[in-house]
Amino acid sequence: MRHLWLLAISCIGMMSWYALPASADLSGYVQAPDPTFRWKAVNHVTNEAGTVYTLHLTSQKWQNIVWEHTVAVYQAPQVRPQPTMLIWVTGGKPNPGSALLGLELSRLGQTPVAFVHDIPNQPLLDGKREDALIAETFVRYLQSGDENWPLLFPMVKSVVRAMDALQEFARQEWKTELRQFVIAGASKRGWTTWLTASLGDRRVKAIAPMVIDVLNMPEQLTWQLKSLGGYSQMLRDYIDAGLIPMPQTERAKRLWSMVDPYVYRQRLTVPKLLILGSNDPYWSSDALNLYWDSLPGDKWVLYVPNAGHDLRDRQAEPTAQFRRPLFTLGAFLRHYVNDQPMPRLSWQHSSDAATASLSISWQPGTHATARVVVARLWVAEAPTRDFRNALWKVQELAEKTPRHFVASVSIPEKGCRAFFGELEFQENGQTYWLSTQMQIIGTPTKR
Repeated sequence: MRHLWLLAISCIGMMSWYALPASADLSGYVQAPDPTFRWKAVNHVTNEAGTVYTLHLTSQKWQNIVWEHTVAVYQAPQVRPQPTMLIWVTGGKPNPGSALLGLELSRLGQTPVAFVHDIPNQPLLDGKREDALIAETFVRYLQSGDENWPLLFPMVKSVVRAMDALQEFARQEWKTELRQFVIAGASKRGWTTWLTASLGDRRVKAIAPMVIDVLNMPEQLTWQLKSLGGYSQMLRDYIDAGLIPMPQTERAKRLWSMVDPYVYRQRLTVPKLLILGSNDPYWSSDALNLYWDSLPGDKWVLYVPNAGHDLRDRQAEPTAQFRRPLFTLGAFLRHYVNDQPMPRLSWQHSSDAATASLSISWQPGTHATARVVVARLWVAEAPTRDFRNALWKVQELAEKTPRHFVASVSIPEKGCRAFFGELEFQENGQTYWLSTQMQIIGTPTKR
């Protein structure tokens, strides 16, 4: 399990400024006709592990560069085509690890799963990749004013064109009407996932953005300085390009307003599962608190304890290091394939001079048979509000009243303490986890 998740998780995201209302530029770019779009079926292979279909997609021409993608469709044994499919937004090319992951997600979600590769197409612009490439396109926008430059625009359009192609594929191959998609992706592909949902495309049924804990970007940068004592060096491509700290120009404000998903938050009404690492080196440890309350609609969060940007729980047994994100994403997909909402969690933090408390309640979703088998409190210590290198330790929580758990955490005399709650569910033989927000208490010591 560890290897298939590692081979599939991709890299990172960025920062932002917003002040303008939700911009139509992203929608305009995506909706613009492009005669370059086409797709074709390349082959398919069936064996005891399942069936893999390979498609070749040409999504668009961007800055006179034709974007091409490999789309791999995974169908586990005994899984039938459904009106809802998962799209996993990723980079690179298909490999044995991505095939294992795709087939496992198909099994868990009980629907075919499509991996859309080569998002973004790279290397481009003198050999640049990943964040260096995104940063270069931002700089070129600032220099030229050409609003087609930001790389997130063609990345989102690639996902939309993949939906078009997959609907046609389903009609031809399975004689099935594929109507909706759950979109998922990690880091900059998670950024792409958020922005795809912001379009208001009714085919997007739900989203699962992972390790992109940076919505409300201007506040995030300010909070990084306060919490971490400086900007994360994982953002060095943006720092080196002069994008962090943010330039104080109208065009720079315009750029960040176009690419910060928080600007589009009123459109982000689809159900969403956020999957985050408790020790992700890119973000402030409690970055979620700067945008969670402003997200509309049904929402859930999973913190993977002792995990960084790759979501690998470094304290778990090797075979279990990716169980939380994999099984929880599979459960989320299965619920929305079957039009059955996930269990609903609510929580409340409170404190006095000596103690902080966390109250957690939950209710089963419609037609759900979920039950909580373990409730946990995860706690970590650090001299400051920076918990990226902290060790998270666990304690079980007793049920105070039916579907209600309470935890108390003492406020440290020196330094800081962070904590979050977690409920482990079982449902129809499947296990998954859901979390609360993270709370940090105490007084940082001097750096």
